[in-house]
Amino acid sequence: MTIDSERVSVYSGENRDSLPIYPLDVFQPTEKGEAEVRSAQTQCSAEALELLVLIDGQASVGDLEQQLPHIEAGALRKVLRELLSEGLIRQSTVAEETGLNLDLDAYFSTDAVPAPPASGASASADREAANGSPALARDGYYVSIARLHIPTRKLAPGEQPVVLLIDDDPDFCALVSHALGRAGFVVRVASDREQILAELRKSPLPELLLLDVNLPGTHTNGFEVLERMKKFPGLRNVPVIMTTAEATRAAVKRGLVEGADGYMTKPFKTDILVKGVRAVLGLE
Repeated sequence: MTIDSERVSVYSGENRDSLPIYPLDVFQPTEKGEAEVRSAQTQCSAEALELLVLIDGQASVGDLEQQLPHIEAGALRKVLRELLSEGLIRQSTVAEETGLNLDLDAYFSTDAVPAPPASGASASADREAANGSPALARDGYYVSIARLHIPTRKLAPGEQPVVLLIDDDPDFCALVSHALGRAGFVVRVASDREQILAELRKSPLPELLLLDVNLPGTHTNGFEVLERMKKFPGLRNVPVIMTTAEATRAAVKRGLVEGADGYMTKPFKTDILVKGVRAVLGLE
């Protein structure tokens, strides 16, 4: 697989202080971070030190939230972003987390069964889903806590973000492509596993995925595609909006624990579509 390492997407590894942090994310202390813990003159806050002591390359963000219930979830993720920006921690690689073979075809195979989420990650997603599902039912879209505090930005003149739409309904794809095209986005479409893999190999990578939960023609579903994407180097930082006919807490929870950035309920008005896409990308 070829990833365009020269291109900095809206939220890239070079902009990690603005990236979402998911319940399943696992971090490693850096040498600088380990030295900070041992230092008698650390400049870290009490919350940052607590996190540094607990971060071991094994505990997920959800586990950390369970171990530190006195730190509100949004505040905990903010501290994690600060530790990342200061070089005190780094995100674990997929190889460190799972030891998986990183061949894209094998990794997206329907025979590969990802491990279930840790109890801490599941509990973290459940708390967020309690707020997310009513918002999704009311507004038609929902942006997860992972993106609530990301600074907004303006598109540069002539800039057209690429959106990859994964859906097997040609009429729906035509509607979305037209609406987002009028709003200044470039839309690429994939409707089966081979097309999904081909699009994910293309350069540049899309800056956002619109991913249908129900994908009968792919022998998989949107949640499984999401789960594999968010654990694959080079793909895990691509924002994903799930499109679904169900605004249930269970559906929102599953997407959150696997790394979804937002949700939109079908059918939706085109203004809701554009609003949700712009919200997840942090665009004014």
